[in-house]
Amino acid sequence: MSGAGEPREIFRPDLLRGKRVLVTGGGTGLGLSMGRRFLELGASLVICGRRGSVLEEAADRLKADTGGEIAWHVLDIRDAAAVDATIGRIFAEAPLDVLVNNAAGNFAARSETLSPRALDAVVNIVLHGSAYVTLACGRRWIAAKHPAMVLSILATYAWTGSPYVLPSAMAKAGLLAMTRSLAVEWGPKGIRLNAIAPGPFPTPGAWSRLVPRADLAAAFETSNPLGRPGQHAELANLAAFLISDGATFINGDCVTIDGGEWMQGAGEFCFLDKLTEAEWEAMRPQKGVRVDGSD
Repeated sequence: MSGAGEPREIFRPDLLRGKRVLVTGGGTGLGLSMGRRFLELGASLVICGRRGSVLEEAADRLKADTGGEIAWHVLDIRDAAAVDATIGRIFAEAPLDVLVNNAAGNFAARSETLSPRALDAVVNIVLHGSAYVTLACGRRWIAAKHPAMVLSILATYAWTGSPYVLPSAMAKAGLLAMTRSLAVEWGPKGIRLNAIAPGPFPTPGAWSRLVPRADLAAAFETSNPLGRPGQHAELANLAAFLISDGATFINGDCVTIDGGEWMQGAGEFCFLDKLTEAEWEAMRPQKGVRVDGSD
């Protein structure tokens, strides 16, 4: 599998020095990987999520590994009032320069079985929560005339759609529309907005909810022209470039990093049509069971 080795160092070590970055859902998965890379390149980091113990553990590990400056805040981004209060506290410590909308939720289901609560469980995090954080930061940046950048983590089905993940597809499409709308509205104010659309980048939490069989996981991860899943370092490097001063003329774009998967076959979760009735029943979210990937 060509290109599957560890990515070589491609940036100068002070690429992000002087930038203060907030990553939502930054305690695990891709958020944790991006935060680590930002710290390695000289940024100061703030992470938020719903579980304080996860955030504290992640912050301690990142601090020990990188020596970087990191803070964390418990926050449920679905709560608009809590978002504004928390962003206010963060800005009172020091202004942010970058927001990474990474917090997400997703689960696989046949759409006709979705309840309103199931739909809201995903849309309220991915779309509403990301909008709350973006607007809370944007108001403060505009009032202070502070240049800034927002990077949102999407999925290629934001523009293709996909069966079996309808709430996520709807929410990611909305987030892409927000990115493009505000890129034009806020660009003259010195605020850029861009997005990344990843393909298969394995994380334990997402894979346990979305890929119930090992044979399907293997097929999912390799169903792209490069024949392999993405490495977290590859996505983190792309994110680091997009928030850096080397990318200041990129605005309102969505960069795909999926090995060519979406061009090979639109609808990322089409493979779930191979599930049996029993497997669908086993995957139904149970009352009280978390379905989101934020912390």
